[in-house]
Amino acid sequence: MRRRVLLAAWAALPAAAGVRAQAADAGAAERLRAFVRDVRSGQADFTQTVVSPDGARRRVSSGRFEFQRPGRFRFDYARPFAQTIVSDGQRVWLHDPELNQVTVRRLDEALGATPAALLAGGTLEPEFRLAAEASEGGLDWVRATPAASDGPFRSMRVGFRGREVARIEIADAFGQLSLLEFGRFAANATVPGERFVFVPPPGADVIEQ
Repeated sequence: MRRRVLLAAWAALPAAAGVRAQAADAGAAERLRAFVRDVRSGQADFTQTVVSPDGARRRVSSGRFEFQRPGRFRFDYARPFAQTIVSDGQRVWLHDPELNQVTVRRLDEALGATPAALLAGGTLEPEFRLAAEASEGGLDWVRATPAASDGPFRSMRVGFRGREVARIEIADAFGQLSLLEFGRFAANATVPGERFVFVPPPGADVIEQ
């Protein structure tokens, strides 16, 4: 079934090195807070890889992401099939062109503690608990754990390259792993407001949830 996904332990170090590592890693959590506070809009290419709980199956999709705080965002999936997810700040619209079907949800019900909340929401706390992690793969990592334990996501790891969000790893409640990798990230880019307005196409089956 086609679904979107709008889904660390490390060894002890000697005391002096550990203090330096913790101080460096703590900066990743502050960068995430600064990203939410200071980056009011943006655009990026994305590649999304969804891995099944047993690791045997992978689904890869890609497209373009845009956002404008608070609560406005747009995911345009281009491959392997077209799909659009748009939040106008009040409702979230998901359009499947092949089925000519649109599903609609209230933003406060759809956003919650989700990756979109990290990227386009207005605040982090109290929805997430943040914990810095060790640098890995050339990125500085912070783990964001939803405060509510009964949501669809167990945790999200955000990897920074400098002050730019480069990767998000999402573990959902069913053991599925989703990886979002960003390229050509343009922070505080001018994004026209009409990009976050969605009008169902003629004849579309609109389902309110």
